Amino acid sequence: MDDRNVEAHEHSDQHEMFRSLPFPFSGGQFPGNLGAVVQRTVLDGVEPAREVIHADDNSWLVGDGVNDPNQPGAVVATCMKHVIERNSSVTQLASLPIGQVAYRENPGQPWLTEPHTWPEE
Repeated sequence: MDDRNVEAHEHSDQHEMFRSLPFPFSGGQFPGNLGAVVQRTVLDGVEPAREVIHADDNSWLVGDGVNDPNQPGAVVATCMKHVIERNSSVTQLASLPIGQVAYRENPGQPWLTEPHTWPEE
């Protein structure tokens, strides 16, 4: 997912959001003010979260695993808690190590993890 096409997602509970926070997280839970780059399809509930990336720079990205996240307007920056509201199983990924990706085929299936690499352009 390319950060150049990211816009902030507005919510009524405005508070400060952070791109990265000290890791590992206290209590093994995502902090409420942790931001992430999230595909709109996931945030809007059109598609489930099928891919969660904890990037090498300690940032988080959440995708649907089927649509191109690099299309204009396809992603927004929002708090991770909004992803969890729609995809509760993402909570178990709070300890995903830096540089790893978790993925699954569909909801209800287990998350699999492996080292993350960006595709060659």
